[in-house]
Amino acid sequence: MKLNYKRTILVGMAFFSICSFWQFYDNIIPLILKETFSLGETWTGVIMALDNILALFLLPVFGAISDKVNMPIGKRMPFILCGTGLSVVLLVFLNIADRSRNFIMFIVVLLFLLIAMGTYRSPAVALMPDVTPAPLRSKGNAIINLMGTLGAVYTLVMIKVLVKTPENGQLTNYLPLILSVVFIMVISVAILFATIKENKLREEVQKLAAEEHSEEEAVHETSGKLPREVFRSLVFILLSIFFWFTAYNAVTTAWSRYATVVWKLKDGGYANCLLVATLTAVVSYVPIGHISSKFGRKKTIMGGVVLMTICYFIAALLPDYYTWLYGLFGLIGIGWASINVNSYPMVVEMAKSGDIGKYTGTYYTFSMAAQVFTPIFSGFLLEHVSYRTMFPYAVVFSALAFVTMTQVRHGDSRPELKKSALENFDVED
Repeated sequence: MKLNYKRTILVGMAFFSICSFWQFYDNIIPLILKETFSLGETWTGVIMALDNILALFLLPVFGAISDKVNMPIGKRMPFILCGTGLSVVLLVFLNIADRSRNFIMFIVVLLFLLIAMGTYRSPAVALMPDVTPAPLRSKGNAIINLMGTLGAVYTLVMIKVLVKTPENGQLTNYLPLILSVVFIMVISVAILFATIKENKLREEVQKLAAEEHSEEEAVHETSGKLPREVFRSLVFILLSIFFWFTAYNAVTTAWSRYATVVWKLKDGGYANCLLVATLTAVVSYVPIGHISSKFGRKKTIMGGVVLMTICYFIAALLPDYYTWLYGLFGLIGIGWASINVNSYPMVVEMAKSGDIGKYTGTYYTFSMAAQVFTPIFSGFLLEHVSYRTMFPYAVVFSALAFVTMTQVRHGDSRPELKKSALENFDVED
């Protein structure tokens, strides 16, 4: 059984587009709030948290709505097209508000922009499992993650090339950068729409699944309620998702402060460790997709959780910074990739075919909830106890993720489809 890589890369153009936007949002919006509107760190943090807060509600709602849509262009494609179109228009208006120093207009446009992006993230991510046979979804998710990373890298390159520091106290002109993001978002989604015939591919996958499912699986696919034991597994993997995002996000959000205060790193030296972790994760995505198809998603995830917990524990014991920490962060990147590639496919594996969007939204609800919770809770510990609570905090929540994962009994890779059926599906376009 093999994945159609060309098709999966094309499906990944939606996530490429989304991640190119979020890289712009994370890097540029705080600068605009500070430089143009002179906001302090507290209010900037509040505004920057809006996307995670809105995501808690928007992602599950629009994921579930897209499940019920049945249009000639598909279930997910209408949301991807409309959400992208509205977002690129609002990006232009955001620049107008910035250049005119109109704070009220800027906040209103930003709010609508975040809502527009929230309407199609779940449908865009759900497109991959819609058109990919279940046993291949970990490999498919590895490609989707890789495409998202490339979208983020594109925007970073554009920031480096197009953002110039102004002279004489003038505002930085972000229009060239915004237009470059608009361009790549439009082109990416246009390629997706032109090459991926969503309804046709979904029907092929559903037909293959129907041929291979046992009678018990068929009941699960058509019933409106998950079997009790499957629901139990779903609850435990969602708790696991919350716990490992809580651990990982605590490290990534506080790392710059920890490294400068505790380990006395200077001149942005802290960024090197995070860069190593990110690049290692990127390089690991595809190999881990293959490993999980051989050894199973659950085992691969639990191996990643153990690896990250050990690394957090070692880092917590270190009194100072050492060069070999790059290797430790590289292992953290591998562990995170092991989790990231397999957790989402496990969640949608438990869904019946008509509920993939709903379960995609549920997955993001728990991951986003962790990213809302952990900066507040871990930040309180950093401020009122000690900066050295960061790694022990990550150890505790990562260990909790391991415990809850031991209770997950469903969502692993199903047996391979029959060779003849797969060959019918896997013919190159």
